Formats: sequence, structure tokens, C-alpha cells
Amino acid sequence: MPKNSAPPDEPPLNPPPGPAALFAAFAKAGLMGFGGAQIWVRRAVVEERRWLTERDYAEVLGLGQVLPGPNVGNAAVMIGRRFAGLRGSFAATGGLYAGPLVVLMSLVLLWQEFADDARVAAFMHGLACAAAGMVIGTAFRMAGRLRPPPELVAIGLLATLAAALFRVPLPVIVLVLGPVSVAAVVWRGGRA
Repeated sequence: MPKNSAPPDEPPLNPPPGPAALFAAFAKAGLMGFGGAQIWVRRAVVEERRWLTERDYAEVLGLGQVLPGPNVGNAAVMIGRRFAGLRGSFAATGGLYAGPLVVLMSLVLLWQEFADDARVAAFMHGLACAAAGMVIGTAFRMAGRLRPPPELVAIGLLATLAAALFRVPLPVIVLVLGPVSVAAVVWRGGRA
């Protein structure tokens, strides 16, 4: 499928954004992203602005996860570059991190005053649980829309079990299951 075209069963994609639109979308996602902006970036570029299809976003995010650094930051660089070159990369990444940096610096100053308060600890614990739920919900939503074939679902479950149950380090999972996943996609492509 050519860049910036939607599958036949989805509405057409919007025209590619410029640096200003990228900055605005990623700034909103960065400020909304308590516990992780990945959910909000996906919502912005796939659902609200229709710049990428679900599959395009999943591919960018997947690549971002195997590169060093925060995966949503890597996605911002790649999405920004795809639409507006180097300026787009700087705009998307700057938007993603500018607001949260200001908020974080302000909260650090407050944290020094209230860190020992039990209510603050309880609030932070509740916030972490809500963020985990959002990540899990987004994963299910993406999987439902992507409709991965059974062999890729099995590989995904295997990766989840390896990380969650057996505490296998991510680089080992990627090195072992990455080639298996690529082979499964190539095999399925050969059968189609």
C-alpha cells in the first residue's frame, strides 16, 4: 500500500501535516500522556487527525520499541520525518517533550514538600494502575483493528509470557522472536 493511503474498508487519510500541525498534535499528546503518551499519540495520528492507518502506526511503534530510547519518542521522530522531514522530526519530538518537561520540573519542586504524605503515595499508586489499564486497553483495541493472523497472535503471547512470567530480557526476546515473526509474515505473504 502506498504511503498515506488507507485500506479500502477505512476512510481516506488526511493530507500530510506540516511541522506546526505535528508540534500541536504531539504537544497535546505529551500533556495528556500521564503514565505514557503512546496511547494519546496513537489517538491523535490514527483516530483524530487520520494521518496514519492503524497498521502504519503499529509498524512505526514496533520499530520504535526495538530501538534504544523511549518508544513513543522514537515514533515521534519517525512520524515527524515521514511527513515533514528533519523539521517535522524536531517539531513532533519537541511538542511531545516540551509541556511534560515544564510540568515535571514544577512537580519536582512540589514533590520535595509532600513526598512523605501517605495520601500522595496512594494517589501515585492509583495513577500507576490507571496508566497500566490504559496501556492494556489500547493494546486490545489495536489488536482488534489490525486482525493479526493466528501465528502472529501466538508469537505476541509467547513474547508476553517470556517477559512477564519468565523475566526474559527484551533484547533476548527481540533477537529470538523477531526473526520468527518476520519469517511468519513472509510465509503468510507467500501463501496469500
